[in-house]
Amino acid sequence: MEKRLGIYIHIPFCAGKCAYCDFYSLVGRENMIPRYQKALLTHIREASSQMQGYLTDSIYIGGGTPSFYGAGRLIELMNALKKYGRVMVDGEFTVEVNPDSITLQDMVRLRRTGFNRLSIGAQSANDGILKSIGRLHNWEKVEETVLSARKAGFENVSLDLIYGLPSQTREDWADTLSRAMALKPEHISAYGLKIEEGTALYPYKDSPFIPDDDLQADMYLFAVDALSRNGYRQYEVSNFARQGFASVHNLKYWQMGEYMGFGAAAHSCVSGQRYSCIADMELYTDNIMGGRSVVDHAESITDFERAGEYLMLGLRTTHGISEEEYYGIFPCKLDMAREIMEDYVKRGWMEKNGDRWRFTPRGFLLSNTLIGEILDAQTKQRMSIVSPWKQEGGEEYQFSLFSKRPGEVQLFQGIT
Repeated sequence: MEKRLGIYIHIPFCAGKCAYCDFYSLVGRENMIPRYQKALLTHIREASSQMQGYLTDSIYIGGGTPSFYGAGRLIELMNALKKYGRVMVDGEFTVEVNPDSITLQDMVRLRRTGFNRLSIGAQSANDGILKSIGRLHNWEKVEETVLSARKAGFENVSLDLIYGLPSQTREDWADTLSRAMALKPEHISAYGLKIEEGTALYPYKDSPFIPDDDLQADMYLFAVDALSRNGYRQYEVSNFARQGFASVHNLKYWQMGEYMGFGAAAHSCVSGQRYSCIADMELYTDNIMGGRSVVDHAESITDFERAGEYLMLGLRTTHGISEEEYYGIFPCKLDMAREIMEDYVKRGWMEKNGDRWRFTPRGFLLSNTLIGEILDAQTKQRMSIVSPWKQEGGEEYQFSLFSKRPGEVQLFQGIT
């Protein structure tokens, strides 16, 4: 079977900056959009030789606000990927949209081009809360957007929701979940508010208007239960889907798949190399158009690092981890980590099914701390043995290409 690749394109432009947003995004820079588009198309063309070694089964255009960027430009990017990459017809192709910057006509055009999944930034059903965090839509507009998506032919729709927002109560959150599920999306992401330094909300992080940790925990556990009872299976800490609609692209990140990123601040993990692009739109654009590197940081991934990532990422999912899979990546047992995980089972934070370990919903609430303890234990396990394997590192960064093999896979041909 040929290797599969996910493609991510970062669109940093927004109509307005949300109060909680910590992503690389820009407001009031619309004059730079045409030049940025040229840079993206150039970058995609220059990476064609790397993409030829894979079958592309997922594309995700995120931001920022891709719908604010314009449907025509998104279509142009999709067609470039079809031309220069081996894009599978039956892949998953997602674009993020905000209700205030997408129309039915736009969605019809996107669907005809091949996009088959929409991720809609809904956040809350409380219009007052939406206004307070800088969102430019109300809940009625969310409902209109979902209805338009169905009319345009989208059969895979995801809603992004946030709990722990300023002044949000348990009742607000329950109402948001209820109204979101009533729209019958195939996928729901429920993220807890995390206030980062540099955001508009940061000065208010200790405000009594921000739900405390206990209230956020209650909201999270309520969401897990309510979504499960309504047919949305949790497959990752913050992600829930109906049967068969877990995000193919997002699973690449959590299951250590390979992905290639285009655009300022985009990340890639390809052929044992991990690298990121410059988180500066103008510098990224200038370097691409000037034939210079846009790599900000690059590193080779050792087997031990991959094993650590397997634990860290796998424990974010309900699929969990297994000792056999870990040993297949790096030949070191999980004795010390197993002792810790057995204790977590007794505390109700983990459960074991056969050879697989995974967190319970209450364990997910503490997962950052718990995963750190497991990783520390495994590092000590490795240091306690005399290993014949040397840690790799320090190699010069380069792309590795894979030979192309024929397969019974239908690819996009030409431009639509």
